[in-house]
Formats: sequence, C-alpha cells, structure tokens
Amino acid sequence: MLGITSFWLFLITGIILNITPGTDTIYIMSRSISQGKLAGVYSVLGVSTGVLVHTMLAAFGLSIILTQSVLLFTAIKLIGAAYLIYLGIRMLWQKGSALSKEIPTKEHLSFRKIYMQGVMSNVLNPKVALFFISLLPQFVATDNPYGPIPFLILGLTISITGTVWCLFIAYFSSFATTKLRENPKIESMMNKLTGIVFIGLGISLMKTKSAS
Repeated sequence: MLGITSFWLFLITGIILNITPGTDTIYIMSRSISQGKLAGVYSVLGVSTGVLVHTMLAAFGLSIILTQSVLLFTAIKLIGAAYLIYLGIRMLWQKGSALSKEIPTKEHLSFRKIYMQGVMSNVLNPKVALFFISLLPQFVATDNPYGPIPFLILGLTISITGTVWCLFIAYFSSFATTKLRENPKIESMMNKLTGIVFIGLGISLMKTKSAS
C-alpha cells in the first residue's frame, strides 16, 4: 500500500506506544489537573503539532536518503531495529513510576503558552526525533516509488491515534492520574508490554533484513 509494508503491525505498535505513559502524558495531565479540561486540550494540540513537525522532518529526510542510496537506507533500518531492541530492554528494566515523581504545577498559564510549551517540549525532545527516524523506515519498502508519502502516512497515523488518546487523558486525567499513582504496577506493566513489543519487532525486522 503506497510503499508501506505491514501497516497493521505498525498501527498496533503505534497504539501501544501512545498509551504508554511518558513525558507528553505527564505534561498533559499536569495542565489538565491544574487548569482544567480546556487547558488539557491546548496541551494536546501543542504535543500533536510537535509530532507533525517530527513527521515532516523524518518523511522528507528519509525519502531523500532512500532516493540517494538504498544501501544507506537499509543501514538506517538495521540501526533503527537495533535501537528499538535497546529501547525495549530499557523499558523492561525500568524501575519506579515516572508519574509518581511528578507533581502537577499550580502555575496558571495562558492557553497560548500552554500550546507553545506542548509544541516545544515535543519538538526539542531528541528521543522523539530518534524514535521517528528508527521506527518509520522499518515499514517502508526499499523500492518505494512514492517519495515521502508512505513516511507521511505512517507519521500521521501515530499523530492521529496519539491525539485521540491524549484527548481522552485530558478529559479524564484526574481520575487516570489517581489510579496510576495508587497502582504503579499499571504503569510498570505498560512499560514492560511496550518493551516486549519493541524487542520482538526489532529482532523480527533484523532477521528480515539480513535474510533479504
């Protein structure tokens, strides 16, 4: 489909990634709790804008690399698969709860500032950029004739599913935060599940590339 391989596997991976608590989740929760649902929505829009920026940069950068060198693009895929395995191992070994260490700020910010903070916190996060560069190429064929289109579709898929989930968090964050803090095992289980998915995905992709 438009140069994309295993789209449904990508969709499942993206959904699991989105529902795993992280920096963006903490930011959205803190804004929602301290200033209400509308502030939470603005924080979601900011984070989603940041994801779109990463999508555009990864899409056009990776498509140019593929056009110039299939060998280099394949090397990026292999390195990316190894990085996914590394992320998975780190998530399996991670101890403690990120949420339990965060206290929602009481500072009252304008909606514009909330939005811009969401954008900047996501755009300036090197881990997000590295993740996009590692994940997207795994699901794009090396003989892709569609330029940046498959990368854009994959990035938009993560953005849309992530926005839906984050809006849910913004509306129900007080309840969700309380439950997660009372049951840190929930967050730990999500991290371990995501870790297992990343390790399995990385190993599978490395085997596929080495066999081709």
